[in-house]
Amino acid sequence: MYTNPVLSTLQRRPKLIILSSSLLLLSYSSIRAMSTNSLPSATGSQSQQSKPAALIFLHGLGDTPAGWSSLESQLPSLQPSLSKLTCVFPPAPTIPISINGGQTMPGWFDLYDWPIGVGGKDDVAGLTAAVGTAVNEAVEKLEREEGIKRDRIVVGGFSQGGAVALLSAYSHVGATADSGGEDGGASVAFAGCVNLSGWVTLPKQLQKTSTPLFWGHGRFDDKVLFEQQAYGVKRLKDELGVEVESESYDVAHGSIPAEIRDMATFLDRILFQTTDSGAESGDTETV
Repeated sequence: MYTNPVLSTLQRRPKLIILSSSLLLLSYSSIRAMSTNSLPSATGSQSQQSKPAALIFLHGLGDTPAGWSSLESQLPSLQPSLSKLTCVFPPAPTIPISINGGQTMPGWFDLYDWPIGVGGKDDVAGLTAAVGTAVNEAVEKLEREEGIKRDRIVVGGFSQGGAVALLSAYSHVGATADSGGEDGGASVAFAGCVNLSGWVTLPKQLQKTSTPLFWGHGRFDDKVLFEQQAYGVKRLKDELGVEVESESYDVAHGSIPAEIRDMATFLDRILFQTTDSGAESGDTETV
Protein backbone atom coordinates (compact mmCIF):
# COMPACT_ATOMS: atom_id res chain seq x y z
CA MET A 1 0.00 0.00 0.00
CA TYR A 2 1.35 3.46 -0.92
CA THR A 3 2.01 5.83 1.95
CA ASN A 4 2.85 9.45 1.32
CA PRO A 5 5.87 10.26 3.50
CA VAL A 6 4.84 13.89 3.93
CA LEU A 7 1.88 12.72 5.98
CA SER A 8 3.91 10.72 8.47
CA THR A 9 3.96 13.50 11.04
CA LEU A 10 0.37 14.57 10.42
CA GLN A 11 -0.90 11.06 11.07
CA ARG A 12 0.75 11.10 14.46
CA ARG A 13 -1.24 12.96 17.06
CA PRO A 14 0.20 16.36 18.00
CA LYS A 15 2.33 16.46 21.11
CA LEU A 16 0.61 18.29 23.91
CA ILE A 17 3.64 19.01 26.06
CA ILE A 18 1.48 19.71 29.09
CA LEU A 19 -0.28 16.37 29.10
CA SER A 20 -0.49 15.10 32.64
CA SER A 21 0.75 11.70 33.76
CA SER A 22 -2.85 10.81 34.50
CA LEU A 23 -3.85 10.92 30.83
CA LEU A 24 -6.88 8.71 30.33
CA LEU A 25 -6.73 6.18 27.51
CA LEU A 26 -10.32 6.28 26.40
CA SER A 27 -12.26 3.92 24.14
CA TYR A 28 -12.17 4.86 20.45
CA SER A 29 -15.82 3.96 19.95
CA SER A 30 -17.26 5.84 22.89
CA ILE A 31 -15.28 8.88 23.99
CA ARG A 32 -17.06 11.28 26.27
CA ALA A 33 -15.35 12.89 29.23
CA MET A 34 -17.76 14.32 31.76
CA SER A 35 -17.27 16.68 34.67
CA THR A 36 -18.72 15.20 37.86
CA ASN A 37 -19.32 18.53 39.54
CA SER A 38 -22.93 19.18 40.49
CA LEU A 39 -24.46 22.49 39.50
CA PRO A 40 -25.82 24.87 42.13
CA SER A 41 -29.51 25.63 41.87
CA ALA A 42 -30.47 27.17 45.18
CA THR A 43 -32.51 30.05 43.83
CA GLY A 44 -34.17 28.34 40.89
CA SER A 45 -32.75 30.89 38.47
CA GLN A 46 -29.11 30.44 37.53
CA SER A 47 -26.75 33.26 36.68
CA GLN A 48 -24.79 33.02 33.45
CA GLN A 49 -21.71 31.92 35.39
CA SER A 50 -23.45 29.00 37.09
CA LYS A 51 -25.28 27.61 34.07
CA PRO A 52 -23.85 24.33 32.78
CA ALA A 53 -21.51 24.61 29.79
CA ALA A 54 -19.72 22.22 27.45
CA LEU A 55 -16.78 21.95 25.07
CA ILE A 56 -17.03 19.80 21.95
CA PHE A 57 -13.45 19.27 20.73
CA LEU A 58 -12.60 17.53 17.44
CA HIS A 59 -9.21 15.87 16.92
CA GLY A 60 -7.03 16.12 13.82
CA LEU A 61 -6.34 13.83 10.86
CA GLY A 62 -5.09 10.37 11.77
CA ASP A 63 -5.67 10.91 15.48
CA THR A 64 -8.30 9.66 17.93
CA PRO A 65 -10.16 11.44 20.74
CA ALA A 66 -7.61 10.09 23.23
CA GLY A 67 -5.04 12.46 21.72
CA TRP A 68 -6.87 15.44 23.23
CA SER A 69 -8.90 13.97 26.08
CA SER A 70 -6.40 15.28 28.65
CA LEU A 71 -7.97 18.72 28.11
CA GLU A 72 -10.59 17.60 30.62
CA SER A 73 -7.98 17.71 33.39
CA GLN A 74 -5.62 20.31 31.93
CA LEU A 75 -8.17 23.10 31.52
CA PRO A 76 -9.40 23.08 35.16
CA SER A 77 -5.78 23.05 36.36
CA LEU A 78 -5.30 26.35 34.51
CA GLN A 79 -8.70 27.91 35.24
CA PRO A 80 -10.59 26.34 38.19
CA SER A 81 -13.96 27.52 36.83
CA LEU A 82 -13.52 25.03 33.98
CA SER A 83 -14.05 22.14 36.38
CA LYS A 84 -17.72 22.85 35.66
CA LEU A 85 -17.18 22.21 31.94
CA THR A 86 -18.50 19.06 30.29
CA CYS A 87 -16.07 17.88 27.61
CA VAL A 88 -17.04 15.79 24.59
CA PHE A 89 -14.48 14.31 22.16
CA PRO A 90 -16.20 12.82 19.08
CA PRO A 91 -14.29 10.26 16.97
CA ALA A 92 -13.81 10.89 13.25
CA PRO A 93 -14.82 8.18 10.77
CA THR A 94 -12.15 6.23 8.89
CA ILE A 95 -12.08 7.51 5.30
CA PRO A 96 -9.74 7.49 2.26
CA ILE A 97 -7.46 10.54 2.12
CA SER A 98 -6.44 11.64 -1.39
CA ILE A 99 -3.12 13.28 -0.45
CA ASN A 100 -2.05 10.00 1.13
CA GLY A 101 -2.69 7.92 -1.95
CA GLY A 102 -6.20 6.96 -0.87
CA GLN A 103 -5.02 5.27 2.32
CA THR A 104 -7.76 5.20 4.95
CA MET A 105 -7.38 6.83 8.34
CA PRO A 106 -9.49 8.75 10.84
CA GLY A 107 -10.48 12.02 9.19
CA TRP A 108 -13.37 14.47 9.09
CA PHE A 109 -13.12 15.14 5.34
CA ASP A 110 -10.86 14.48 2.35
CA LEU A 111 -7.78 16.57 1.54
CA TYR A 112 -6.58 17.32 -1.98
CA ASP A 113 -3.68 19.78 -1.48
CA TRP A 114 -0.42 19.58 0.44
CA PRO A 115 0.62 21.60 2.33
CA ILE A 116 -2.70 23.24 3.13
CA GLY A 117 -2.48 26.86 2.03
CA VAL A 118 -5.03 29.53 1.25
CA GLY A 119 -7.23 28.78 -1.75
CA GLY A 120 -7.04 24.99 -1.68
CA LYS A 121 -9.85 22.72 -2.85
CA ASP A 122 -12.51 21.85 -0.25
CA ASP A 123 -14.34 18.55 0.20
CA VAL A 124 -17.84 20.02 0.35
CA ALA A 125 -19.64 16.73 0.97
CA GLY A 126 -17.21 15.64 3.66
CA LEU A 127 -17.30 18.97 5.47
CA THR A 128 -21.09 19.06 5.38
CA ALA A 129 -21.27 15.53 6.77
CA ALA A 130 -18.79 16.33 9.55
CA VAL A 131 -20.84 19.31 10.74
CA GLY A 132 -24.14 17.49 10.34
CA THR A 133 -23.09 14.36 12.19
CA ALA A 134 -20.23 14.86 14.65
CA VAL A 135 -21.05 18.39 15.75
CA ASN A 136 -24.82 18.55 15.51
CA GLU A 137 -25.30 15.10 17.04
CA ALA A 138 -23.05 16.04 19.96
CA VAL A 139 -25.01 19.27 20.46
CA GLU A 140 -28.35 17.46 20.37
CA LYS A 141 -27.14 14.86 22.89
CA LEU A 142 -25.88 17.54 25.28
CA GLU A 143 -29.19 19.36 25.07
CA ARG A 144 -31.25 16.20 25.51
CA GLU A 145 -29.25 14.44 28.22
CA GLU A 146 -27.48 17.24 30.09
CA GLY A 147 -29.77 20.21 29.50
CA ILE A 148 -26.87 22.21 28.05
CA LYS A 149 -28.11 24.53 25.34
CA ARG A 150 -26.27 25.54 22.20
CA ASP A 151 -25.59 29.03 23.56
CA ARG A 152 -23.57 27.44 26.39
CA ILE A 153 -21.54 25.15 24.12
CA VAL A 154 -18.09 25.91 22.71
CA VAL A 155 -17.12 24.04 19.56
CA GLY A 156 -13.42 23.58 18.90
CA GLY A 157 -10.77 21.41 17.37
CA PHE A 158 -7.20 20.94 16.16
CA SER A 159 -6.18 21.05 12.48
CA GLN A 160 -8.97 19.30 10.52
CA GLY A 161 -11.08 19.43 13.67
CA GLY A 162 -10.52 23.16 13.89
CA ALA A 163 -11.65 23.58 10.29
CA VAL A 164 -14.89 21.74 11.06
CA ALA A 165 -15.39 23.79 14.23
CA LEU A 166 -15.05 27.05 12.28
CA LEU A 167 -17.57 25.90 9.68
CA SER A 168 -19.98 24.85 12.43
CA ALA A 169 -19.79 28.19 14.18
CA TYR A 170 -19.73 30.60 11.23
CA SER A 171 -21.94 29.10 8.53
CA HIS A 172 -25.23 27.28 8.06
CA VAL A 173 -23.53 24.33 6.37
CA GLY A 174 -24.95 21.13 7.83
CA ALA A 175 -27.48 23.07 9.92
CA THR A 176 -30.57 21.29 11.19
CA ALA A 177 -33.99 22.68 12.01
CA ASP A 178 -33.05 22.51 15.71
CA SER A 179 -29.85 24.50 15.25
CA GLY A 180 -31.44 27.08 13.00
CA GLY A 181 -30.31 28.20 9.58
CA GLU A 182 -31.83 28.42 6.16
CA ASP A 183 -34.66 26.01 6.93
CA GLY A 184 -34.81 26.37 10.68
CA GLY A 185 -35.30 30.05 11.32
CA ALA A 186 -32.85 32.25 13.18
CA SER A 187 -29.61 30.46 13.97
CA VAL A 188 -28.71 29.90 17.63
CA ALA A 189 -25.07 30.91 18.10
CA PHE A 190 -22.51 28.83 19.95
CA ALA A 191 -21.05 30.29 23.14
CA GLY A 192 -17.63 30.26 21.53
CA CYS A 193 -15.29 28.64 19.01
CA VAL A 194 -11.71 27.42 19.48
CA ASN A 195 -9.54 26.79 16.42
CA LEU A 196 -6.05 25.41 16.98
CA SER A 197 -3.99 25.23 13.77
CA GLY A 198 -7.10 24.87 11.60
CA TRP A 199 -8.25 26.84 8.59
CA VAL A 200 -11.29 28.43 6.97
CA THR A 201 -13.12 26.19 4.50
CA LEU A 202 -15.96 27.08 2.13
CA PRO A 203 -15.28 30.84 2.58
CA LYS A 204 -18.29 31.87 0.51
CA GLN A 205 -20.54 30.18 3.08
CA LEU A 206 -19.27 32.23 6.03
CA GLN A 207 -21.80 34.27 7.99
CA LYS A 208 -21.45 36.59 10.95
CA THR A 209 -22.62 35.30 14.32
CA SER A 210 -22.19 36.55 17.88
CA THR A 211 -19.85 33.62 18.61
CA PRO A 212 -16.41 34.79 19.82
CA LEU A 213 -13.39 32.96 18.41
CA PHE A 214 -9.99 31.95 19.78
CA TRP A 215 -7.52 31.12 16.99
CA GLY A 216 -4.09 29.74 17.93
CA HIS A 217 -1.54 28.85 15.24
CA GLY A 218 2.14 27.95 15.00
CA ARG A 219 4.37 30.40 13.15
CA PHE A 220 6.40 27.51 11.73
CA ASP A 221 3.45 25.34 10.68
CA ASP A 222 4.46 23.59 7.45
CA LYS A 223 1.28 21.53 7.13
CA VAL A 224 -1.56 24.01 7.70
CA LEU A 225 0.45 27.04 6.66
CA PHE A 226 0.71 30.03 8.98
CA GLU A 227 -0.81 32.22 6.23
CA GLN A 228 -4.13 30.54 6.98
CA GLN A 229 -4.44 32.41 10.28
CA ALA A 230 -4.03 35.87 8.75
CA TYR A 231 -6.46 35.00 5.96
CA GLY A 232 -9.07 33.51 8.29
CA VAL A 233 -8.89 36.31 10.83
CA LYS A 234 -9.28 38.89 8.06
CA ARG A 235 -12.35 37.14 6.66
CA LEU A 236 -14.02 36.64 10.02
CA LYS A 237 -12.96 39.72 11.97
CA ASP A 238 -12.44 42.45 9.40
CA GLU A 239 -15.09 41.46 6.86
CA LEU A 240 -17.78 39.88 9.05
CA GLY A 241 -17.17 41.62 12.38
CA VAL A 242 -16.66 38.45 14.42
CA GLU A 243 -14.95 38.94 17.79
CA VAL A 244 -11.59 37.22 17.29
CA GLU A 245 -8.74 36.61 19.70
CA SER A 246 -5.77 35.40 17.66
CA GLU A 247 -2.44 34.24 19.03
CA SER A 248 0.63 32.79 17.32
CA TYR A 249 3.34 30.62 18.84
CA ASP A 250 6.88 29.48 18.07
CA VAL A 251 5.86 25.96 17.12
CA ALA A 252 5.18 23.94 13.96
CA HIS A 253 2.01 21.84 13.53
CA GLY A 254 1.24 21.13 17.16
CA SER A 255 0.39 22.71 20.48
CA ILE A 256 2.41 24.05 23.40
CA PRO A 257 1.54 24.95 27.02
CA ALA A 258 1.17 28.67 26.26
CA GLU A 259 -1.55 27.95 23.71
CA ILE A 260 -3.55 25.75 26.06
CA ARG A 261 -3.19 28.37 28.78
CA ASP A 262 -4.55 31.05 26.43
CA MET A 263 -7.37 28.73 25.41
CA ALA A 264 -8.31 28.16 29.06
CA THR A 265 -8.34 31.90 29.74
CA PHE A 266 -10.61 32.44 26.74
CA LEU A 267 -13.03 29.71 27.84
CA ASP A 268 -13.17 31.07 31.37
CA ARG A 269 -13.86 34.58 30.11
CA ILE A 270 -16.67 33.74 27.71
CA LEU A 271 -18.37 31.11 29.87
CA PHE A 272 -17.91 32.02 33.49
CA GLN A 273 -16.90 35.65 33.88
CA THR A 274 -19.36 38.47 34.57
CA THR A 275 -19.79 40.93 31.71
CA ASP A 276 -21.17 44.45 31.98
CA SER A 277 -24.77 44.68 30.86
CA GLY A 278 -25.09 46.16 27.41
CA ALA A 279 -21.36 46.17 26.77
CA GLU A 280 -20.35 45.66 23.19
CA SER A 281 -18.13 42.73 22.32
CA GLY A 282 -14.77 43.79 21.05
CA ASP A 283 -11.20 42.70 20.56
CA THR A 284 -9.58 41.05 23.56
CA GLU A 285 -5.97 40.92 24.60
CA THR A 286 -4.25 38.17 26.48
CA VAL A 287 -1.52 38.61 29.04
